[in-house]
Order: sequence, then C-alpha cells, then structure tokens
Amino acid sequence: MGPQPPGAHHGTLETVSISRIVLYYTFTPLADPEAVRLWQHAICRELGLTGRILVSPQGINGTVGGELKAVKSYVKQTRAYAPFKDMAFKWSEGGAADFPRLSVKTRPELVAFGAGGEIEVDENGVVDGGTHLRPHQVHELVEQTEAGGGEVTFFDGRNTMEAAIGRFRNAVVPEVETTRDFVAELDSGAYDHLKDKPVVTYCTGGIRCEVLSALMVKRGFNQVYQIDGGIVRYGEAYGDDGLWEGELYVFDSRMATAFSPNAKTLGCCSVCGSPTSQYLNCCDPGCSTLQLYCTNCQHIPALERCTTCTTRRAASDKVAQ
Repeated sequence: MGPQPPGAHHGTLETVSISRIVLYYTFTPLADPEAVRLWQHAICRELGLTGRILVSPQGINGTVGGELKAVKSYVKQTRAYAPFKDMAFKWSEGGAADFPRLSVKTRPELVAFGAGGEIEVDENGVVDGGTHLRPHQVHELVEQTEAGGGEVTFFDGRNTMEAAIGRFRNAVVPEVETTRDFVAELDSGAYDHLKDKPVVTYCTGGIRCEVLSALMVKRGFNQVYQIDGGIVRYGEAYGDDGLWEGELYVFDSRMATAFSPNAKTLGCCSVCGSPTSQYLNCCDPGCSTLQLYCTNCQHIPALERCTTCTTRRAASDKVAQ
C-alpha cells in the first residue's frame, strides 16, 4: 500500500459572501485510490463544498464549488498530498449552488475511453502524449505552419453535443456521443489523412486530450499537440478575439458560459433552428439527454419527451404487449 493522504484539518470557517469553483486534474500513479477518495470526501464535507471528484489509479479529476475561503482551504489541503503538490487549479465564477450534491467516486480510468490498457501514467503524467502548447504557442504554431503553406487542424476531444455551441474555427468534430466512441473513430481510418499534419486536440479543461492525444500518437499521428489547460485556459487568454468561436459547455447548472459579451451564438434550436445556447432536459425524470431550445421553444421539454426517451418508451411498450 502506498503513502496515505494527510487527514483533513477541522475548524470553523467564517461566513463569506464570495463563492468560487475550482477545476483541476492530474495524471499520477495512485497506489490506493479508495484512501484518496475517502480523504477527499471528508475534506469537502467538512468545508461545505459540493461538486464531482473522480479518483483512479491514474490520478484525480474534480470540479468543486463553495465559499471562497473554504475553496482556498480545500486547495491547500489537497496540495499537501505529495502526488498533488504541483497540480494546477483553474478558478471560475460560481459556487456550491451550481452543483446539486457532492459526488466522490473511484473509477478504473480517469477518463473513460475504454482504453486503460493502452495508457501508461508515471509521475510526470501520461506517457507519450501530445506536446502541450500554451495559448500563445497555439497561435505561433498556426502562424508558422501557414507561413510554410500548411494548415493546422483543430481536433475536438468532446462530444457533438458540447461542440454544438462552441468550437475552434474550422475544427474537426468527430461524430461521437461519449469518450468511448473515440477509439473506434480513430481506428476507422477517417482521419488517417491527418497523420503527417499538425493536429491540435482540445477539450474543456485539457484532461480528455491527455488521453486522446496519446491514443493518436499510438496510432501513428506524427504531430499531435494539446492545449495546456484546454478551452478554459485559452478563453482566459484570448476571450473571443482568437481562434475560438461560440460558448463553452460546462458541467454544472450553468451548462454554458461565454468568455465575453462578444461571443457568437453557434447553437441551433432543435425544434425551429433559431440561434441559441440553452440546453434543456426533456420531461422524463430519468432523462439525461440534453437538447438545444430557443426562448420561443423552451416550454417544449416540459411537455414532450426527447427522441431518445420516445424511442425507449415505444420499445418498452412493444415488449409489454
């Protein structure tokens, strides 16, 4: 059994009105993920934080929110554990109210690509992944490549639903619903024409691209890059004045956020096609399918089931007959 995480520190926090969210991840070998899970759960409960945390033998990934002082304490305590001492935390507007509850779980893979056997992790992160680029280096790569008569391809590491409201200009957006679909997509040969060209992978905070870029390298893509810190870090640097267009899908109650008032609206209402960035669930209580609805059509999800639920219900009724 590996070294155990330090225990959470107890104490009464002063009431503050300012709240924040932090997003973070790190790939590093963890000998006892369950011990880390229990420790993280204890810290968050004591500090009154909510959010989602995943722990695996490959590392940790989380988004938590709460009062500013509590979140600062959480960051300090988490960094006190040696494997997490250099982990980067991205700060964002919001708080505990943006998450319905606290969820801290263990998983075999930090990101569920279904390719755990292909991914190797050491104390420096994912082995043989893509080259990390800071936002300004992304622009430098594009300029240098275009000056030489070439073109950089931006490759979306998210699903098509997320990409519907925002993406990099002229990006390749694979037709995938989950991260598990990427392996089959890469193995299909549909992107083999990019194997000798510069490809920049991107996703919300960078974690999915850590794995995606490594999978691409293993399949013979020779010039694979990833944006350090993902879309979030790029948006902080350039807002809507760079190569990003639209809004960013986020995994809390906001669902979508813009980097500036100048953000384009790329999403289209699933009913009438009007511009929108508003995601809504259908009326089925167990449904997690999100679709885009404009202001004029936003009443529809409360009255009708989405296509997925309608199909599922029809199949169930047919079996019952």
